This record gives sequence, structure tokens and C-alpha cells, in this order.
Amino acid sequence: MAAAPPAGAGSQRPPEADLAYHGWAAMTGGRMEVTLTPGNHGPSPVPEAAVRLRWSEPLAGRQSLPPGCVRTAERELVCRTGQLAADAVGERIAVAVRLADRPSEVRLLVDTVWGGGTVDRNRGNDRQQVLVLDTGDPYSF
Repeated sequence: MAAAPPAGAGSQRPPEADLAYHGWAAMTGGRMEVTLTPGNHGPSPVPEAAVRLRWSEPLAGRQSLPPGCVRTAERELVCRTGQLAADAVGERIAVAVRLADRPSEVRLLVDTVWGGGTVDRNRGNDRQQVLVLDTGDPYSF
């Protein structure tokens, strides 16, 4: 017979945070630049999080990525956000990648892949999608 858990065990909820990403993306001749700023609407701070950038077209084989970013799949990168205080914005993340081809348009998906142990009940503002045309113009998300 197993012992009963102590009173109140298992009832502790994980901290809650509301992550969001805002930024822009631009593409010219198969080269794409993405700049985003992570934010946390709280109520709890986030010790560390990771944001995923996923393209509808494959990336070129070799990439020069900024510190804190790693390629995780043919069309995907994951970048660290660093600590995010409650009701604050984090450090800007800027990534430039080369695509395998020179498409006229690319869909970019941005979402949280890891929230540092926090629960985010409002997933609508940390999942962004933007269609980027090969014009050199910035498209906001």
C-alpha cells in the first residue's frame, strides 16, 4: 500500500507568463532578415525562453547565425530570448538567413518552443505568421 501524499502536494501551480513577439521580416533575392523583440506581459518573470522561426522554404545549407540561435531543421531556427521580467520587453533578436532558392514569397512562422517552465494561457500573441514578398520591404508582425 502506497503512502498518501502530503497535504497540498501536487496542488502547486507553475508560474504563469504571457509571452509575445513583435518585429518585422524583409526579403531580397533569397536573403531574409528577421528582427524581433520578445516581451512578457506577466504576471511572473520568465528565467529563459526559446523562440522558433520557421520558414515555408528551405534554408541554404550553411548559415552564419547570431549567438544564442541554432538551426534545428531544414527550415527552422531556435533562438534564446534571455530572461524576461514581468511586464517588460527583452533583448532584440536579429537574424539574417539565406534561403536555398530565390522564391517570390515566403511564409514565416514565429512561436514559443520553450517558456522556461511557465504556463502561457494566451498563446495567440506568441504565435505569429507573416507573408514576406521578395521586395525588400519590411513586413511587420
